[in-house]
Amino acid sequence: MSEPTKDLIVALDIGTSKVVAMIAEVLPNNSFNVIGIGHHPSRGMKKGMVVNIEETIQTIQYAMEEAELRAGFSVRSVCTGIAGSHIHSFNSSGMVAVKDTEITQADIDRVLETARAVSIPADQQILHVLSQQFKVNDQDDIRNPIGMTGMRLEVKVHIITGSVSAAQNIVKCIRRCGLEVNELVLQPLASSMAVLTQDERDIGVALVDIGGGTTDIAIFIDGAIRHTAVIPIAGDQVTNDIAMALRTPTVEAEELKLRYGVSKQMMVPPDSVIEIPGVGDRVARRVKRQSLAAVIEPRLEELFVLVQRNLSEAGFEHLIASGVVLTGGTSLLPGMTELAEEVFMKPVRIAQPAYDGNLSDIVCNPRYATVVGLLMEARKHKGEPTAGMGRAHVPARSQTKVDQQAGVHATSSRVQSNVNDGSQQSVWAKMKDWFVKTF
Repeated sequence: MSEPTKDLIVALDIGTSKVVAMIAEVLPNNSFNVIGIGHHPSRGMKKGMVVNIEETIQTIQYAMEEAELRAGFSVRSVCTGIAGSHIHSFNSSGMVAVKDTEITQADIDRVLETARAVSIPADQQILHVLSQQFKVNDQDDIRNPIGMTGMRLEVKVHIITGSVSAAQNIVKCIRRCGLEVNELVLQPLASSMAVLTQDERDIGVALVDIGGGTTDIAIFIDGAIRHTAVIPIAGDQVTNDIAMALRTPTVEAEELKLRYGVSKQMMVPPDSVIEIPGVGDRVARRVKRQSLAAVIEPRLEELFVLVQRNLSEAGFEHLIASGVVLTGGTSLLPGMTELAEEVFMKPVRIAQPAYDGNLSDIVCNPRYATVVGLLMEARKHKGEPTAGMGRAHVPARSQTKVDQQAGVHATSSRVQSNVNDGSQQSVWAKMKDWFVKTF
């Protein structure tokens, strides 16, 4: 306990293919420095949702232990993400009368409450209420109305909802690891914070985060979010196609995809040959690398067509003037930019997190876009929530701790328990604090 307590933030990205834990120290200039990273292959998740509680808990523990070991600190709470086909979004609006003619934060809070007073299914909960623009009297397109004079305040918002049970399962897994959830953030929203520039947001951009189990979409126009969606097709489906078409185990198919995979068949030299491991005791075979690309290209093309259809149905296909930004682990396949530009008929770039601190050579990778965005979100909410940024409702017991910061203690080890839930951990923590203060 000789090291001083640091102001830390913690992000936990529970994905279909991997779980990443990242611990960062908040610096005096409000930037942050990553001091610990934990990474472990994911088990117990499918298409962004928990399908096996115990395996998910174990995977989270492995990733957290590695991050804590590298950081030299134990953590109590995290900011985590949520995704899956259960995510829905829509636009809403609200209006209130201004009390004292000059608009204050209280007025903004009231108008946001009126905007979120909408009817949603009983099995859904509101994750975010994101302001798009404000209107004071007859003046519209206002981004921050605080201090302005007016009698009437209106707001247009983007509301994101998700399954109550899906959110509760994620929170339950994290609590079973002895941690609390401070923030529950939509994953494409987190990724957008890490990789998009302000110019792209203003001109109009579509972020497409292609992960292992889901492809997340977020559209920004005039600096505000306009549309979000989650498509349950991503890198894992490409791996499954390879395993089926080339008759090889799934693990070997993933390795083939990462090592030799190319998004466009025409980019592969015709004389390039690779070895395909057999299933069971069958001998390995040698096939042309173009055969692997011939499996990958149709699936990715289908995915981009689905994304384009989603943009078209939402009415934003012709409004994203700056084009499409790809991120996520699957975007690293060679030829992704060329294939995407053929489908979208717009400029496309591969984006990595905008971070220049410690361990930047590791962190600045598209596969870490979501977890870096979660760190940014955690840093933003160290204090009071910013105007217009709705915070996710953390189900049940953690509601009283939704504003608790990511507490840390210098320690040489962490007591692990698979059976103790959050309440038992809390009791032991209080007993420990009492013992230290008393003796």
